[in-house]
Amino acid sequence: MRLFRLLTLYIALALGANAALADTAALAGLREGDMKKLVLHDSPKPVSEKTFTLADDGGEATLADWQGKWVLLNFWATWCAPCRKEMPELAALQDAFGGDDFEVLTLASGPNNSTPAIRKFFGEIGVDNLPGHQDPNQAVSRDMGVLGLPVTVILNPEGEEIARLTGDAEWNSESAQAIISALLDKADE
Repeated sequence: MRLFRLLTLYIALALGANAALADTAALAGLREGDMKKLVLHDSPKPVSEKTFTLADDGGEATLADWQGKWVLLNFWATWCAPCRKEMPELAALQDAFGGDDFEVLTLASGPNNSTPAIRKFFGEIGVDNLPGHQDPNQAVSRDMGVLGLPVTVILNPEGEEIARLTGDAEWNSESAQAIISALLDKADE
């Protein structure tokens, strides 16, 4: 894995990922397989300021509460077959990179995603490291233009959207890991 990270860093540096901000052109060169569906924005976009329900205590939060770290925000639902397929990939990505600088944030969109349904869903697929936050009225989803599920967006530490992928993806693939590594390596500079 260390060799892979060094190779990834070398490629990212060769492609110009050492710019002051994450260089989306450099990240584009790291996209392979499902990650080719990842649309990298030319400039960061604002995100929703609407509130959603926290899994742990039922309180409310906004995406701004995650500023200061890179966030892979996944909009999903318990009834969504592609979501079931990709959720273990997201959990593996959280295991590999989760910490002070990066987090996979899952947000169940729609009214049919109760806390018991989310716990059952995660139990059936063996996921225990992702949050079951809820957007029951789809306020955040609508505000961010999420028209189908799953949709995953990457937020920079400033809380802005820099990339979006519609549909399921292999989020624990070498390509996805290379993209996240390049972002985190940039954060370490």
